[in-house]
Amino acid sequence: MKSWLTTTDHKRIGLLYFFTAFAFFLIGGIEALVIRAQLAQPNGHLVTAETYNQLFTMHGTTMVFLALMPLSASFFNYIVPLQIGARDVAFPRLNAFSYWVFLLGGLFLNASWFVGPLFHAGVLNVAPDGGWFGYANLTERQFSPGPNIDFWLLGLQILGISSLAAGFNFIVTILNLRAPGMRMMRVPAFTWMTLVTQFLVITAFPVITVALAFLMFDRFFGTHFYVSQAGATPILWQHLFWLFGHPEVYILILPAMGIVSEVLPTFARKPLFGYTVVVYSGILIGFMGWGVWSHHMFSVGLGPIADSVFSATTMLIAVPTGVKIFNWIATLWGGDIRGTTALHFAVGFIAMFIIGGLSGVTHASPPADLQQTDTYYVVAHIHYVLFGGTIMGLFAGIYYWWPKMTGRLLSEALGKWHFWLQFVGMNLAFFPMHLIGLLGMPRRIYTYSPELGVSDLNLLSTIGAFLIALSILVFVVNIVRTRRRGQRAGNDPWGGATLEWSISSPPPVYNFSVIPTVANRLPRWKTEHHEPMRDPPGTPPAPIHVPGGSWWPMLAALGLPILALAPLTHTLWIAFVGVAVLLAGIYLWAFEPFDV
Repeated sequence: MKSWLTTTDHKRIGLLYFFTAFAFFLIGGIEALVIRAQLAQPNGHLVTAETYNQLFTMHGTTMVFLALMPLSASFFNYIVPLQIGARDVAFPRLNAFSYWVFLLGGLFLNASWFVGPLFHAGVLNVAPDGGWFGYANLTERQFSPGPNIDFWLLGLQILGISSLAAGFNFIVTILNLRAPGMRMMRVPAFTWMTLVTQFLVITAFPVITVALAFLMFDRFFGTHFYVSQAGATPILWQHLFWLFGHPEVYILILPAMGIVSEVLPTFARKPLFGYTVVVYSGILIGFMGWGVWSHHMFSVGLGPIADSVFSATTMLIAVPTGVKIFNWIATLWGGDIRGTTALHFAVGFIAMFIIGGLSGVTHASPPADLQQTDTYYVVAHIHYVLFGGTIMGLFAGIYYWWPKMTGRLLSEALGKWHFWLQFVGMNLAFFPMHLIGLLGMPRRIYTYSPELGVSDLNLLSTIGAFLIALSILVFVVNIVRTRRRGQRAGNDPWGGATLEWSISSPPPVYNFSVIPTVANRLPRWKTEHHEPMRDPPGTPPAPIHVPGGSWWPMLAALGLPILALAPLTHTLWIAFVGVAVLLAGIYLWAFEPFDV
């Protein structure tokens, strides 16, 4: 236990990220099931309106910040150093710090479900209830007097620190620790998409940090950054939030695109078609993602010029995305296809992401968007992008890299059941929402009248949601079964082209006994006939130093939620305790001997 609590090994931290994020994914899924059970029939009474507000707020917040981003981070941690031929990340202790901040921030947010009696007698919970987007001025103290929004804004600030720490770490790792001969255009596609994602993280998260700081000052110190009566405007929140929020969409989807760009070549037995174009289109998506945020705001009255500009940029960003789709299809075309579970999820990603992208283009037209905004049509769109896209891509990565991470192969039979149940359930759950929205059902309402005419469609959506839950249960069974009696994987069970497949599964603590020298982009496929590269020796020729464990990143991380308790409880001395713990952790961390 001590070795896990103090670890600075990027592989163990990757596994900690995975299991923690998957636990939050299950929590967010349970919240979604309660939402769908409430909406299965008109005039539902399963939960109250207030609880429903808390459910959809925590569902969105949990899935975006506590499940999808850290699930991607689990692959960043485990796979990226292996793909670039490194023995660890650039800053191992900072890596551990980012994990512990993420865990404590997630626990802080979810503690709001259980601490209601501490704040209000008779109140069961004080979970955030203003939507995952937290629109001002509904989040001001006047309209949300309880601690619900306080938990949300303080929790997100903690999680932002985790993301920024990881972002700087992986940028330095990828740029500085690549193996000899691995020029940038020899870097694997997944690592490239990781690099683009980290630049988005370190530039987007400061924006939402500023927005949250303004909101915190409004709520705790009586300022008026978003109060129109004081001469400010709530639209400032929307600009700041969506200036972060749309790059955030690509922070979520680019890692899945990178995973698919690794899975397809391996199981088509041919190099990624147009590798250079795939890389540059990913970079272009990262740049163009900063120019589309106001398409979330067509209904607020920005005027015809702003609407026209953001309509055009929104349509334009479909171009590099479409380029990737054509490259993936061309990779499969004429390939020696092996229909593994990982390939099923990768192809499912392409199909579902196309549907999500097409519905997204309809939002690029302001007149159409005015009809669709705040209806279930938008809910359908975001779930086709983030569930049909990101989650499908992440599951492709799980089935692809699980043998490398654990040394055992997941069951292909159970994997196929998982895929088809999830694929059918996902379409059954979310495709009817397009029609529900076009028929006039607003989003974020806890019940509806039978006269609206969407009762049958809502029931179909609920059945689909529970089918998704069944598919996730099959996946959990697969993991448990594999741990006990899964087939052992060799170094390279799939015949992959990148460096992670040249070492044992799971890798040794030092990764590579001899740092490999890379001569081409596909080092395991030396020739066009895919002659495998000879594996390096299995034991190091001399002792290799790897960073030891450290308690201090965890101690430093613990200071942040303690600090957040001070404004939450309006108790000044807690702030001093939090700062003391944070500074003590940083001090002891800074002076820890390097050779420990």
